[in-house]
Amino acid sequence: MTFLSRIMLLKSQAHFSTDVQRGGTSINGAAFKGTGKRKTELARKRVGLMIAGFTVAYAVIGGRLVQYGYAQPEVTSSILPADRLMASRPDILDRNGEVLATDIRTVSLFAEPHKIVDADEAVEKLATVLTDLDIKGTYKKLSNPNSHFQWLRRQLTPKQQSQVLALGIPGIGFRPEKRRFYPGGATASHVVGYVNIDNHGMSGMEKYIDNQGLADLRDLGMTGDSPLEPVKLSIDLRVQNIVRDVLAGAVAKFQALGAGAVVLDVRTGEVLAMSSLPDFDPNNPAASAQEGWLNRMSNGTFEMGSTFKSFTIAMGLDSGKVSINDSFDARYPIRIGGFTIQDFHGKHRILTVPEIFQYSSNIGTAKVADIVGTDAHKEFLTRLGLLSKMQTELPEVAMPSQPRQWKKLNSITISFGHGVSTTPLQTAVAGVALVNGGRLIEPTFLPRTPEQADLVAQQVIQPSTSKDMRYLFEVNGVKGSGRNARVDGFNVGGKTGTADKVVNGRYVGDKNFNAFLAAFPIDDPRYVVLAVIDEPKTDKGNGAALAGTSAAPMVGEIIRRSAAILGVEPKFGDDGSALLVSY
Repeated sequence: MTFLSRIMLLKSQAHFSTDVQRGGTSINGAAFKGTGKRKTELARKRVGLMIAGFTVAYAVIGGRLVQYGYAQPEVTSSILPADRLMASRPDILDRNGEVLATDIRTVSLFAEPHKIVDADEAVEKLATVLTDLDIKGTYKKLSNPNSHFQWLRRQLTPKQQSQVLALGIPGIGFRPEKRRFYPGGATASHVVGYVNIDNHGMSGMEKYIDNQGLADLRDLGMTGDSPLEPVKLSIDLRVQNIVRDVLAGAVAKFQALGAGAVVLDVRTGEVLAMSSLPDFDPNNPAASAQEGWLNRMSNGTFEMGSTFKSFTIAMGLDSGKVSINDSFDARYPIRIGGFTIQDFHGKHRILTVPEIFQYSSNIGTAKVADIVGTDAHKEFLTRLGLLSKMQTELPEVAMPSQPRQWKKLNSITISFGHGVSTTPLQTAVAGVALVNGGRLIEPTFLPRTPEQADLVAQQVIQPSTSKDMRYLFEVNGVKGSGRNARVDGFNVGGKTGTADKVVNGRYVGDKNFNAFLAAFPIDDPRYVVLAVIDEPKTDKGNGAALAGTSAAPMVGEIIRRSAAILGVEPKFGDDGSALLVSY
């Protein structure tokens, strides 16, 4: 079939189809017509629904755009969410309401790099105000067009803020924050502690506050800018200042590696003052990071030397195997396990128990421990809390060290303070139990009443043993190594301890750790004071070699200057002389 024939055929078919439609000859014509109407109506409905949907969608989008247009711009910190940067910390107060730590308002400088027009110019301008600005690092932050937030400097001074504002740099802003301020500086730094740049407690009572739930609330976003109830400590800032001043004088005089002291209330276990040097300024803790962060009083362990003889004698008396009237042969050294135990200033004669204590006889003390026995010795020191980690609010507390296996030799050397290392604070706490009637009270840095102390106190020795120990402290304070701690009218008694330090596993004779454990007034003790001096220079002829001429005078000076503040009245005889205890 030709091409024209095909055209003619198609035309004829088209005409036939038209005629059929015009004539209505199809028996299904009505059905075709009804179906077409329904399809048209459905199409119109669908188009209507689509128009309505698009209208709603565009209306929602438009509404959100208007909302964003009127909303305040929000800057998101990569360090902390915006609602937590202003979170308050509670003020920390001493027992008399003096402020030890508080929040002050400050601002921090940030940048929105995507809004920075000229990073070079911005850095140059900022460097004129922030002279120690990290030029390279700041430029790197500002030249990133994809970054929407970068910290440039935290906690600016008001003067710096006004100077930066005057520069008029677009894309630079300030964010309100809180900064922790410590009015007393380093005075109570190891007790109060410090916070980091984000106001999180890092040590001391600042960390304790976070551990009590403040950190959890902050992480949950449940803290805010409203003031919190202050936290009052047991510390007396006046006494604290005296203690630190005495320690600073001793470190300078004896050219010592460090020093420390604590004042404890024997009725409540409250810490009235505690200081450790070197220390640090919590307003700038990083400046003393190398040497000032160690709290020797609670987080350092040391062999406490002859102060441990107090516990050994108390153990013997409390066991009933030794009485205050007993005597022991101290004429000859003790040889055991290849070691020789002898006295530093031996009397080479039989000594009574008070004389053993007064003359600090290693031989006599060792024989007391031998009578009691090794297992009982370990149990007694455990009972006094000297072999376990001390429980208190301060986070920085070290674990004491002791022999893995106690043998007779260990018991003998530990009896006079060699072989067990404890913290000075827990030594003072155990000393409280020796003079307060025999009650061990865990120390606290928070206020505590005598009634509250009764709930946590444990009777660890008999009251009669405590009475005997007060007598021994008194004898040593009047006639023995504690004479240099005596303060007229305040009746100070105590026990010295001069210990050679261990270096590379061996005792070194020219490196001492000297301590003096004291109580006053010894007839009715109110306070225990312990002072330590770490590695005083013994070749200067200044009395540094012995605790009686280094640590004891420190205790005497603390008591002399603080007794009146602590409410202790002096007692004098009719002739104006200090009264002595009569047992």
